[in-house]
Amino acid sequence: MNWLVIMAGGVGERFWPMSRKSRPKQLLPLVSQRTMIAETLQRVKPLFGTRVVVVTNREQAAAVRRALPGVKHILAEPVGRNTAPCVAWASAYIVKRDANAVIAVVPADSFIGDVKRYRQVVGEALALAGKADVLITVGIQPNAPHIGYGYIQVGAAVQRGFWKAKRFVEKPDLATAKKYLATGEYRWNAGMFVWSARAILDAYRQSQPGMLKQIEKIKDAKSLARIYPKLEKISVDYAIMEKAGNVVVADGDFGWDDVGDWQAVERHLAKDAAGNAVRGDFVGVDSTGCVVYSDGKHLVGVVGLRDLVIVHTADATLVCHKRDAQRVKEIVGKLSDRYR
Repeated sequence: MNWLVIMAGGVGERFWPMSRKSRPKQLLPLVSQRTMIAETLQRVKPLFGTRVVVVTNREQAAAVRRALPGVKHILAEPVGRNTAPCVAWASAYIVKRDANAVIAVVPADSFIGDVKRYRQVVGEALALAGKADVLITVGIQPNAPHIGYGYIQVGAAVQRGFWKAKRFVEKPDLATAKKYLATGEYRWNAGMFVWSARAILDAYRQSQPGMLKQIEKIKDAKSLARIYPKLEKISVDYAIMEKAGNVVVADGDFGWDDVGDWQAVERHLAKDAAGNAVRGDFVGVDSTGCVVYSDGKHLVGVVGLRDLVIVHTADATLVCHKRDAQRVKEIVGKLSDRYR
C-alpha cells in the first residue's frame, strides 16, 4: 500500500513574527486560507487515504493534531535531528504496519502551482518504486540560476519523466548556476522522495547501519527520549542519497516554490494598484513594491516607502527591506539569546 510521510519539524525562523516555535511556517496560512501543512496533505490525499504519518517535534505536536484532525499517526521528535533520523524513524514505524509499503516523503511547507500535475508525478513515482529497487527524488525544473538550492545532475532516461541521477552538487555560485541552467541537465533538489520501505531501509543498512539499529530500538516514549537525542544530526541527502547507486530523479514540472522567506510570499499574494502584496488591512500612500502582512485586526499604513516587508502581529512588528528577508532569522537568534 502507499504511505505518505510529511516532515513537519521546521521552526520557520525566516517568517518571524508570524512564525513562532510552537506555530512555525507549516502551521500558518501564508499563501492560502489553509495552513501549509493542510494544503500539503490535501494535494495528495487521494493517493494515500488515511495512511499518513507526520513527523514533527514535541512543541508542535498538539498544533499539528489540530491542523490535521484526521491524521492518527503523528510522531513527535524530542529534539530535531534533521531529515535522516526523521525518515528512518518514519520508515521503521511504517514497515511494522505494512512490510510492503511504498512511501512518499514530502516537506510540510512547499507551494505547488499545478496540483493535478504534481499528483500525477507522485503517482507515477509510487508505481515505479513499487516495482523497482530505486530511491526516487523529485528534481524541480529550474527557471532561473538560483544559488540558494542544491542541484542534481540527471543522466540516462529510465522512463518518460524519470532519469538516473548522475550526481548531487552543493549550492553553486551564480556563474556555476548559470552554466547548470544552460545545460538543461540539472534540477533543483526539493527534498521530496519516493521509495519502497524495503529499498530505503536497505539503504540505511548500507550507509547508516548504526542509526537504523538505534531507531529500531525505539519502542516507547522512554526509549525515544533516551535514543533520539544521541542520533547524528544529518540530512537524508548526505546520509543516504549521495551514497546510493540506485537514485532516480523524477521531473518536478509542477510549479514548485519552497516559499523560503517573506519576499517569496509576494509571489502568492494579491497586489494592490501600486504593486504592494497585501494580506490584511492596509492603506498606502506613494508606496510600491512592499509586502504587507497583518492579522486583519490591525490597520497598517505606510507613506513613501519602496520594497519593504512589513509584518504585524499582536505582540511584534517586523520592518525590513525585501533584499534582507533572509536575515529575519538573525532577529530570532537575538531573541533566543535573551531567552524570549
